[in-house]
Amino acid sequence: MIDIIAIIRNEDIERVAMSNASASFLLLEQGRKIDAESITIHVGGGGINTAVALRRLGHEAASLVKVGRDLNAEKVRECLTLEGVACDLIIPTDKAATGTAVMVSSHDRNASIFTSRGANTLLKPEEVAAVDFSPYDLVYVSSLSGNSADCFPLILDRAKAAGAFVAANPGIRQLTSRGGALLSSLAKLDLLTVNRTEAAGLTPSLAARFNLEAQPTVEMPAENCPPLLRLGLSFGGFDVSLPAFIAALRALGLPQVLVTDGGDGAYLGDGEGIHYCPSLRVKVAGTAGAGDAFSSTFAAFLASGAPPQKALRAASVNAASVVSYVDTQSGLMTCADLEAQLREIADILPTALFPWRKAV
Repeated sequence: MIDIIAIIRNEDIERVAMSNASASFLLLEQGRKIDAESITIHVGGGGINTAVALRRLGHEAASLVKVGRDLNAEKVRECLTLEGVACDLIIPTDKAATGTAVMVSSHDRNASIFTSRGANTLLKPEEVAAVDFSPYDLVYVSSLSGNSADCFPLILDRAKAAGAFVAANPGIRQLTSRGGALLSSLAKLDLLTVNRTEAAGLTPSLAARFNLEAQPTVEMPAENCPPLLRLGLSFGGFDVSLPAFIAALRALGLPQVLVTDGGDGAYLGDGEGIHYCPSLRVKVAGTAGAGDAFSSTFAAFLASGAPPQKALRAASVNAASVVSYVDTQSGLMTCADLEAQLREIADILPTALFPWRKAV
């Protein structure tokens, strides 16, 4: 994606919050020309953000993406070349332009994003089948748009057959429109990462397969219970606890599921229970790219053999660095800088484990 980011002063845009829901809205006056604090253009998109994050962490990386035959595609190639990411797997097409996003950010810097996904929607199974997955130790599948999402099972098949650690971070549209295909493919994943909204979007598909109320739970703390562990997930009339959600996914063959909750931290469900890590508090310049930074950093550390606690802290630190900038890549850290900051904040980000409750 090419990201066009507009920062608007608080007094020039109204923010309205719902009294009976968690949603809030940015309101722009119709017909008015509004001066922006800044308008900048950056290379972004989940696949590219992930490739840059992995490269800065010291890993060789290549990005399989589809772009148009336009100047924006050249900007994507320039970005990857500058970062040292291999461009061999970039696929050009005449049928659509390179994806573009316009982000309007104000108040708490949680941007509203207009997207024209363009070439991102046109990845074909035969193009995936032509890729040799054997050189890669980690295959990370970012959100797939439109018809490209139909390639998801094939990507997992080929990555797993090649012996890679396979991680996926699907978006809400992919989860709600093709949730059944994703659930049927979970056994081929080593790690699924979803945010709170995406996790909630999966609950109807899980409810159709399981009695979620009968799923295992964890030992809950008497006090200082993390927010999502206390409140659970809700979507379309379905309510489910976080332990039940994770247990149901694990019952489908998924060994590890990571659920992120923005400034309220992240939760990893595995065979031990649910690990929790709070977020590192920083001044937020922009929230775009934080999820990509968190999930790709976590996957890289976990695939490299790091314990879950260190992987969670590393992901939190890198995501906090990203939100300190308006764009999705300027804050991505090198391995050396990340390790140094991990040593500095060892006492600030304590992780907790809530073990699975044993059946009586």
